[in-house]
Amino acid sequence: MKKPKRASAAKAKKGRKTSASRSKAAPKRSVRRGVKAPRRGASADDGGNDGAKVIRGLRTKLKQALQRVAELEAAADTDFLLEIPNRRGFERELTRAIAYMKRYHASGALIVLDVDRLKPINDSFGHAAGDEVLKAIVGALTRQVRASDVVGRLGGDEFALLLWNLNETDAKAKAAVLEQAIDELSFVFHGQHVTAGASAGVALLGAQSDAGRALEEADAAMYVRKACRRHEPRIRLVSN
Repeated sequence: MKKPKRASAAKAKKGRKTSASRSKAAPKRSVRRGVKAPRRGASADDGGNDGAKVIRGLRTKLKQALQRVAELEAAADTDFLLEIPNRRGFERELTRAIAYMKRYHASGALIVLDVDRLKPINDSFGHAAGDEVLKAIVGALTRQVRASDVVGRLGGDEFALLLWNLNETDAKAKAAVLEQAIDELSFVFHGQHVTAGASAGVALLGAQSDAGRALEEADAAMYVRKACRRHEPRIRLVSN
């Protein structure tokens, strides 16, 4: 009867040694001072916050990029010297206007205007003088039209005006007023009084109009008018 007791005692002693050896073999957790262990779920929360920050950053960059695109598009449609629509911008406005006229049966007029003596002014007094003349012409044209009308520069010394709700008689009368307004402009360069002048051609706009053909029609009428003005009394380029 004593042998079983000895066997049980031996097993118990062996078990105590095994558990002690396991506790010694278990690695100790390294704890650095000042560093808190991450909470459960903290990594998921941080990842969500980081993702939201990235999205906000991308949205901000997209907004800035779209704003820059709009600025570049506006610059591409604007004459950098005169700050009015260039040919590209004016043709876009003309196309939109004709589309509106087709839908709502509205009407209008297109006036193409060419400065008569800009080249002699540039040759005699320099391009800075020519730029001053162009700016004064734009001012004169703007004062003679409504806020809903459009004044644009087709290039060089050629301008175009989109005027709403004018019949043929009113459009031709407005063209004559614009010519007179430019004829009356006076400048002083190098002590000399200088005048310019302009010739205007008219094309009517309506539901059946086409932007390209309207520009060609007004341009042709402008050259006819320019030929007629050669036989009219003219203001001298330079006067004492």
